Amino acid sequence: MTEESMPLTSHLEDLRKRILNSLLYLTVGFGVCYAFREPLFSLLKLPMNAHIQIRTTRPFFSLIRQENPYQLYFLSPAEAFWMYLKMALLSGLCLVLPLVLWEVWKFIAPGLLEKERKYALPFVVVSTLMFYVGLGFCFMVILPYAMEFLLGFSQNLVPMISVGNYVDFCLKFLIAFGLVFELPLVIIVLTRMGIVTPATLARQRKFAILGAFILAAFLTPTPDAFNQTLMALPIIILYEAGILASRLLWRGGGTDG
Repeated sequence: MTEESMPLTSHLEDLRKRILNSLLYLTVGFGVCYAFREPLFSLLKLPMNAHIQIRTTRPFFSLIRQENPYQLYFLSPAEAFWMYLKMALLSGLCLVLPLVLWEVWKFIAPGLLEKERKYALPFVVVSTLMFYVGLGFCFMVILPYAMEFLLGFSQNLVPMISVGNYVDFCLKFLIAFGLVFELPLVIIVLTRMGIVTPATLARQRKFAILGAFILAAFLTPTPDAFNQTLMALPIIILYEAGILASRLLWRGGGTDG
């Protein structure tokens, strides 16, 4: 083995180790979530049949259930089984996300400077929290309003909802919002790296708004404008939050931003 190939071999071996560790975490997370699949499924049905109300006084959270809840059906013999597997897999990934992000950081850390490695713990903590905040915002705000609008759109039609389609709809929305809520962190990282500046981000605001609606059209599982708008508005707000945060952390001088 030549001297030049050693670093590449070591790099590939480290990548293999990180992938195997991540798969191990995911397997454990999947097993735990599959063991609790029925409570998870009952929780996932809440946006369709209930609203979570948040108050500033006790009780801080209250659940308002519909009088005539919607029912879910499976239309093929294996649909319910695959639904549980998919739900447990994505729930397990969300559960072990901090560990997976830590493996990602450990893989890229050797290529960073010593002063950059101190951001490991803040990166893992903040990115995980933002992802969970995105999940919570989608579950408590976006999904209930989306389901209420879509299921009550026509008074002359009775919805007969496939359990597979419903779970796909909810999981895609949840994962999409979890990723979208990482936008301020991405903007901060790009600003710290000097790739963009706060002034540049502010000048490109109109393109960011257009891009938010285009991205929402790809991320939303339905083609209707209502759900696309529900996705696009948080993206725009998070973009503005990213600009504000990047201005606070900007090191390129006081005139820019």
